[in-house]
This record gives sequence, C-alpha cells and structure tokens, in this order.
Amino acid sequence: MSETYIECLVKAKSSMLGKFFKYLLFLLTAMLLVLMFLSMSMILFILAIVAGVGAYFVGMYTDLEYEYLYLDKELTIDKVMGKSKRKRVAVYQLDRMEIFAPIKSYHLDNFRNRQTKDKDYSIGYEEQPDLRYVMYYEGGERLILSPSPELVKIMKNAAPRKVFSD
Repeated sequence: MSETYIECLVKAKSSMLGKFFKYLLFLLTAMLLVLMFLSMSMILFILAIVAGVGAYFVGMYTDLEYEYLYLDKELTIDKVMGKSKRKRVAVYQLDRMEIFAPIKSYHLDNFRNRQTKDKDYSIGYEEQPDLRYVMYYEGGERLILSPSPELVKIMKNAAPRKVFSD
C-alpha cells in the first residue's frame, strides 16, 4: 500500500478588532505598571497582571495558522494559535468528499444553492489571483481552504473525478 504524505501551513489574516484589543491591552498593561510604580498600589498591580494575561490570550487567538496534513486519502486540519498551541479542528476522508475545486470554478455551479455549514480554514481574504479552494463534504459542510499546489496535485491523484484545478 502506497502512503502519500504532505503538509501545508497557511497563515490566516487576523481581524482588525483582534489587533485593536491586543494593542489596547498591551498599552493598558504598560500604563498600569507605570502607575503602580508611581503610587505603589497593589490594586493597580493586580489590574496590570489581569490586563497582561488578557493581552497574551488575545494575541494568541488572533495569531492563527492552519496546517493541512494529507496522509493516504485523509485530510487533517489543525489550528495553530500563537505558534505555540495546536488544536485538531477536523479530519476529512477523501472518499466522503463530493467535490474539491477553486472557489470561482464553474464546477461548483451545481452546489452554490445548497444550504450548508460554512467553515473557513483559509487565509481569510481574496488574493489576485484567488488561490482558495472549496470542498463540499457529505452534503452538509462547505470548507474553504488555501492549499498548496502540491497538495492539490496529490489530492487530484487520489480522487481524480472529485478534484478539479481548472
């Protein structure tokens, strides 16, 4: 049995609101620490610690990367938060996939009016040219991915009638 393995790491775009809160909490932490040293207040020290911990967690959850692992007709998607914490998001079997095509492909015309749960594991914005792909999985899920050309090629070799690269 021939096993094929490839991995692809994609940096997701962080939201402006998340960046705003991260910098706001960092600034609040610095200001509270300066005020704490000037007034020697224990309450300001506790508030600075809370703001610092909040800034750490907001920073971790706004710095997202998605890792696609393909191993023998199985696509695993992991979410990497802050380059330190990894969480398995989902595992998809290629046999249960309906179609995998570029986001603006004419092959997806028959699937556009379906009521599906959308899951976005892509870079989060449209590039020129748009390299994102859509995968319909078992009729109920619509995944948006940003795979590398090597990953698309290997998936096309594994399921040639379901994977399109236009």
